[in-house]
Amino acid sequence: QVQLTESGGGLVQPGESLTLSCTASGNIFKLYTMGWYRQIPGKQREMVATITDTGEINYATSVKGRFTISRDHAKNTIYLQMSSLKSEDTAVYYCNADIVPTARGSETNFWGQGSQVTVSF
Repeated sequence: QVQLTESGGGLVQPGESLTLSCTASGNIFKLYTMGWYRQIPGKQREMVATITDTGEINYATSVKGRFTISRDHAKNTIYLQMSSLKSEDTAVYYCNADIVPTARGSETNFWGQGSQVTVSF
């Protein structure tokens, strides 16, 4: 089985910073694109940032210049450094990964359990 474990969410004030991490564990033969998505109640889940296994990065326009995604291949872990946080960044943040579990398996998309980030005074 594959598991994506997130950590680092919490409550911060506007303008402050927070870092999320997500580690993939279990049966992993190949780990491709990983990324962060977020969802506000009543709205669709949206892409925040993604990073491929070759290091190509994509950001949502709303977070460019404020958020930084990085990846530690040795640890099967990605990070999302969030700075200059705004109230509109408040959401549940989900880790996502494209994984091939075994040598004969097929690429499958997995989600983490979600981590609440609240930006408020």
